[in-house]
Amino acid sequence: MSRPKHHVAIVGGGITGLTVAYYLHREIEAKRLPMQFTLIESSSRLGGKIDTLRRDGYVIEKGPDSFLERKRHATQLAMDLGLEGELVNNETGQAFIYHERELHPIPEGSVMGMPTKIEPFLQSGLLSVSGKARVLEDLLLPPEEMAGDLSVGDFFRRRFGDEMVDRVIEPLISGVYGNPIDHLSLLATFPQYHRLLMEHGSLIKAMRNTRPPRTSKRKKGMFQTLRSGLGTLVERIEASLPAACVRKNTEIIHFTKLEEGYRLALSDGGTIEASHVVFTTPHPVTRRLLRPYLDLPPIDMSEPTSVATVALAFPKEQVRVSVQGTGFIVPRQADLSITACTWLHQKWPHTTPEGKALLRCFVGRPQTDEIVHRSDEEIIQTVLADLRRIRAMDISGEPEFTFVHRFTASRPPYEVGHPYWVERTMGQVREALPNVLLSGSFYRGVGLPDCIQQGKEVVAELVDGIVTSEATDCQTFISLY
Repeated sequence: MSRPKHHVAIVGGGITGLTVAYYLHREIEAKRLPMQFTLIESSSRLGGKIDTLRRDGYVIEKGPDSFLERKRHATQLAMDLGLEGELVNNETGQAFIYHERELHPIPEGSVMGMPTKIEPFLQSGLLSVSGKARVLEDLLLPPEEMAGDLSVGDFFRRRFGDEMVDRVIEPLISGVYGNPIDHLSLLATFPQYHRLLMEHGSLIKAMRNTRPPRTSKRKKGMFQTLRSGLGTLVERIEASLPAACVRKNTEIIHFTKLEEGYRLALSDGGTIEASHVVFTTPHPVTRRLLRPYLDLPPIDMSEPTSVATVALAFPKEQVRVSVQGTGFIVPRQADLSITACTWLHQKWPHTTPEGKALLRCFVGRPQTDEIVHRSDEEIIQTVLADLRRIRAMDISGEPEFTFVHRFTASRPPYEVGHPYWVERTMGQVREALPNVLLSGSFYRGVGLPDCIQQGKEVVAELVDGIVTSEATDCQTFISLY
């Protein structure tokens, strides 16, 4: 059999790279395209941040544990893989914010902390009287046009004041993005809020007017996962790919531009000649590999943030919580090292055996992630001490087992101006290196559905380009005769 004319090298085996490989393989099979691909991953496993620990009946995610159901790309991927029976929504329940050793419920009707119901907001103990009055000024302040980008913190501080931002909005956002809220790009993360402000004249009015009516109490949560863990997504994709197309424990040593296409020299001594290359690696890695041909701008202004997840398993009687809910988040200015804690046995009951309690905590804040680099024992003792400071929680004895997992320099910062940086970066690559594509969490969205969407868009671009190329070649051949 002759070698396919088009060879796509996919660099990076996280969820974006896996999505490219999975849907590209489907397109090749369905349309009999003259293509092949190779997925190259430097580590011994695929999945990137997705990694599930299954132990003694527990299902513990080391990285992301779920995705928003309304962002359909992740749900659709699970269904395409035949995993619809595995999909499960979180249990609904009250979420809390830590303040001065107490757990305060996020007021009923809040959207990203913004009130749609005034009475629950006024009754909350999260803000002072003056802080609440400042929030309600949003109803009177005129909306401001936005010239270019600005920070999420600046945008919300103008509408609601510092107290609301620091105690409520910041902890709701900071667990997702690796940057302080006052450096985080509004255009890259929450552009819809400025549009809604201009349309409704007030964010509070906008949230109230656009919130869907609730005819009955929602019986399931807005997040989804798989009963056996998100690692099942990775395992199912890997099983669907031809083994010869996946190369793990393999790094790119040199990237060389040829007269036609590219040559990738690999750490195992082999080489790959590719007509197309898709980089889904972190931007600093991609930038280093492409440096002989262009000097890409570095990732915004900040260094990526490190974070660690800490799982603590107990007999259920050793963990007593005086409030009913699913977990809590911690403002940056609070006197704790942890940034959030989920009571997994209540939010995701399938993760925990009967009679057990499972807590999943996070440490590591943007620009103050030193704790992540301490020993496992130091991190565990710090987390336990923090939990025992909270009046609503009574933890006795020691956990039956613990687990610490670190993601070092893994969360892209999404600085103010990030969309312009992305366009400039992509433009430089298109001009200097035809058929080289960049995709993944460092560019156009950090959540699993965002990365999956980016991967599918790459496949559409590849297939469209190659089909067009084949049609052009065919027309050229016919014109010669």
